[in-house]
Amino acid sequence: MKREEGSRTEKPWTNGLRGINRDVAVFAFFLFLSFIFWYLNSLGKENETGIKYQVKYTNIPKERVITSEQPDELNLFLKGPGYSILKLKIFGKQAPLIIDFLKVNYKRSPGDKALSYYIVTSGLTKSLNVQIRSGCEITLIKPDTLFFTLDKVVANSAVIPENKSDNKKKR
Repeated sequence: MKREEGSRTEKPWTNGLRGINRDVAVFAFFLFLSFIFWYLNSLGKENETGIKYQVKYTNIPKERVITSEQPDELNLFLKGPGYSILKLKIFGKQAPLIIDFLKVNYKRSPGDKALSYYIVTSGLTKSLNVQIRSGCEITLIKPDTLFFTLDKVVANSAVIPENKSDNKKKR
């Protein structure tokens, strides 16, 4: 190839893979940088998400015990700024949410002779909002109802079901 004024002497493909690798690295860096800016921008907007929280039941009525299986987790669906949701997802799961039987309105299941009760979890939203302490609002709690059975505790830690019709038959 003859060298002319203002023209290149080397062929474009002689740079080879080294030039392509550098271009890919620069492209990847700016792609990553744009992702970071996009993510920070989206955190400032209103978002909705679901988070699982551990649950602890306290202040069960005296001389009673819960005999049925209770869920260990509740799914909370939250709406709020992305920064608050991110903070909850990272740091909020450390302490369990507390369902206090003294403050909860639990009702007896209709038509059941055993001591079966239920709690509608939509009535817990104010209490749980206070416990999670964030700028988020709870929009939905799943499961929507918690069912449980309260039985008497005997001195030797045995549980006696309180079904009066069974006691009459045994006599």
